[in-house]
Amino acid sequence: MAVEHMLLLLNLILTVIFVTLSAALCSLAICLVAMLKFLLPGQRAKGKATQLANNLMWLWATINAGILNMSNRIEWDVEGGEDLKKDGWYLLISNHLSWTDIVVLCCVFKDRIPMPKFFLKQQLLYVPFIGMACWALDMPFMRRYSREYLLRHPEKRGQDLTSTKRSCAKFKHTPTTVVNYVEGTRFTEEKQARGSSNYQYLLQPKTGGIAYTLAAMGDQFDSIIDVTLAYPNNIEKPFKDVLMGRMTKIVVRIRVFPVSREIRGDYFNDKPYKQQLQNWLGQLWRDKDELLKTLYQSK
Repeated sequence: MAVEHMLLLLNLILTVIFVTLSAALCSLAICLVAMLKFLLPGQRAKGKATQLANNLMWLWATINAGILNMSNRIEWDVEGGEDLKKDGWYLLISNHLSWTDIVVLCCVFKDRIPMPKFFLKQQLLYVPFIGMACWALDMPFMRRYSREYLLRHPEKRGQDLTSTKRSCAKFKHTPTTVVNYVEGTRFTEEKQARGSSNYQYLLQPKTGGIAYTLAAMGDQFDSIIDVTLAYPNNIEKPFKDVLMGRMTKIVVRIRVFPVSREIRGDYFNDKPYKQQLQNWLGQLWRDKDELLKTLYQSK
């Protein structure tokens, strides 16, 4: 037992070192590209710099995939998404279990779709290195206003949608995958209990983020990619188990469907459409919960 514990500890230390080094080196390289992008004249030259930054992020994803598979004996169980393409426009929605999810998504979709773009809070723009790297990658930054704030400042109403459209405008001519974790945070049983979730393995989905994205880019998306992630043998602490080399199985189920008229409309001024979108997402989440139940019970 002592030897096994020492091996797990050694695996943890080495994995953390390698992951930290790859993140630091790739982030530094992307920051250098960001400074170059800032100095370059013209949108075409800036676009080339963005593409270089994207390639560096894919390099980071490739290194992480290698670390993941070297430090763990993982059985990958991936189904669906065979007709995806790297020159398309996609909205990707997924359940969110762990920090591991981002690495898994990059591993599974690395050569199948354009590099994922994550919506980020405006405050992250001012975080040293991270903000600059995300700016170089054209990650969209959003300034979201709460309902209470808008009641006090009605003149700000609609500005968050305007900023979203402005952020998404740069994707018009560049194939893009926009990622939305519709639960808004990582799943835990404590959060589930606190939020009175109607689901066994999921948190309540939030339609606002999807509504903003569809309002800004609905005409451009080729398809919606619905991803269900599960770590059936490592449910409680998947990220820690990955670092310690104890991850044994990763399950990914992919569904692709068109952006139908049913889920496109004026979410902020059309109450029937808002209810319709909420019903659509609720049904999607019920299906996902049933799928997770099946995956966990058959492990």
